Amino acid sequence: MQSKKPGVYVHEISTLRLTVAGVETAIPAFVGYTEKAERVGEGASLHMQPVRITSFREFREMYGGPKPERFSFTITDTYNSRGELSNRQFSSKMSPDSPSPYKLFYSLQLYFSNGGGPCYIVSVGNYQDAIETGSTERGTGLLGGIRTLEGIKEPTLLLFPDAISLETALEYGAVVKEALAQCKRCRYRFTIIDKYDKKTNLSQFRQAIGNSHLEYGAAYYPFLRSTFSYEVDKKSKDIRHEVKGQVPAHAVDYSDVRDIAELEEKHPQIFRSLLATTRREYVVLPPSGAMAGIYVKVDRNRGVWKAPANVLISAILEPVAPITGVMQAHLNVDAVEGKSINAIRSFHGRGILVWGARTLAGNDNEWRYISVRRLAMYIEESVRNATSFVINEPNNNRVWLRIRIMIEQFLAELWHAGALAGNAQSDAFFVKVGLGESMSTQDVDQGRLIIDMGIAAMRPSEFIVLRITHKLNKG
Repeated sequence: MQSKKPGVYVHEISTLRLTVAGVETAIPAFVGYTEKAERVGEGASLHMQPVRITSFREFREMYGGPKPERFSFTITDTYNSRGELSNRQFSSKMSPDSPSPYKLFYSLQLYFSNGGGPCYIVSVGNYQDAIETGSTERGTGLLGGIRTLEGIKEPTLLLFPDAISLETALEYGAVVKEALAQCKRCRYRFTIIDKYDKKTNLSQFRQAIGNSHLEYGAAYYPFLRSTFSYEVDKKSKDIRHEVKGQVPAHAVDYSDVRDIAELEEKHPQIFRSLLATTRREYVVLPPSGAMAGIYVKVDRNRGVWKAPANVLISAILEPVAPITGVMQAHLNVDAVEGKSINAIRSFHGRGILVWGARTLAGNDNEWRYISVRRLAMYIEESVRNATSFVINEPNNNRVWLRIRIMIEQFLAELWHAGALAGNAQSDAFFVKVGLGESMSTQDVDQGRLIIDMGIAAMRPSEFIVLRITHKLNKG
């Protein structure tokens, strides 16, 4: 910079090297159904729009609460021989048409209970809509909701807890395939999948999700009984009043109460006691919401290279199906179809733990493990972003040297943090960029700048080669 003042010249010399800034690794996007979808005070619909939120409170303000469940209630009054009320009992039972199929609200609650942070919400409908796969072309249903995330850069995890309520495994598989295909196209996105469990065995589930892009997703089983209680629908009308013993003439009669809302108005104390009985009905949820929170927490506390496994799950009472070591062997390794499913197990004295860290690509030597796949995605995307400046630079030795230095510095920091194996940096990674190393004369002439990187992930501790190509402007 040159000053306008005569005789005074100022030169600013940068002494800092270009660096690679690590991208975000755990920003989930939840696709599903909500009570409403609008910003407070604005009234504009958020239907089929990806919206970033930072807290569960913010979600409730924009998307409402859970679908209330219908219960049948019984109030039993027992009177003694003198006509005095000696005992009052309350009981409740969920109606046959409950629980509802909408799981997104409670999955968000489980996500934040397990360490979740900022995330995206795509509301594809409300509680009056049937859960359906929909269409990517018409932008409807779960498929349409997933497609809306295609152009959004920030989300790195994708999940759709409401999809477990679809009618068939083939419908569920269609949603999974669309999600995995998008992750492949984006290259920095990963899908968390629930094992579809509606009268479907492991083989049927594995067939339904196809064979493509399996390294971009991980499946979890079984469902989890949470510590959350269902919200009661105050329109529930099934309220029975039973009396026993010597009933006095002045005994309270609830026959004129039409529903729970009226009971709350006329007999608030009875209403509170009756409502307390519903606390025994705990919400059963697919595990993807909890796993998204764990991915966020592990990445924040340890790093993306740490496997999201051997981690305690919060806000959970029990897995709905106990998993033994023999059962887990069938989940982890599938010699025929090669699709691993991660178990969630309860251990005496240790609690409920995530006991698996494999992608769906169980037979793939390179991308078998979640931590390895996600670490490679993190490095690849970080380096791609940091080296994007080269598109307007000459394809020569000076640029190649700058790129090699900045990438080596970035990988060395990862090695010191424990992300890469090896006793020395040369054992942990390599970077090749230049004529005769990563490019031919033809590549240089045609304006292609190619970067080859090798990383020795902690598991497996062998080199995985990543290639990044930039097309340079030749004008």
